[in-house]
Amino acid sequence: QVQLVESGGGLAQPGGSLRLSCAASGFTFSWYVMAWYRQVPGKERELVASISNSGSDTGYADSVRGRFTISRDNAKNTVYLQMDSLKPEDTGVYYCQHSHGGRDYWGQGTQVTVSS
Repeated sequence: QVQLVESGGGLAQPGGSLRLSCAASGFTFSWYVMAWYRQVPGKERELVASISNSGSDTGYADSVRGRFTISRDNAKNTVYLQMDSLKPEDTGVYYCQHSHGGRDYWGQGTQVTVSS
């Protein structure tokens, strides 16, 4: 079955960096777009970044463009989110996401807290 397992969250100071990883299994990873979302309590889950199956095309929310970088390693079935110049408003639970067969798959999420 499809599994997405995020790691790398934690506490960072404003201006600091974190790198999230999402290990995927149960499907042919290199065939599919992958994405990172985040959710803050009381708000809808929002798309942060996405990456094409080959990694050649990426997209970002306006709020993170220029600070976050999504990448993937198809040999390791892993997608990454490098987060730099972190701001308190980046705090939230970050989820790895993938769609196929008309269904969305989500990881369990990893908490990111940006605070001094």
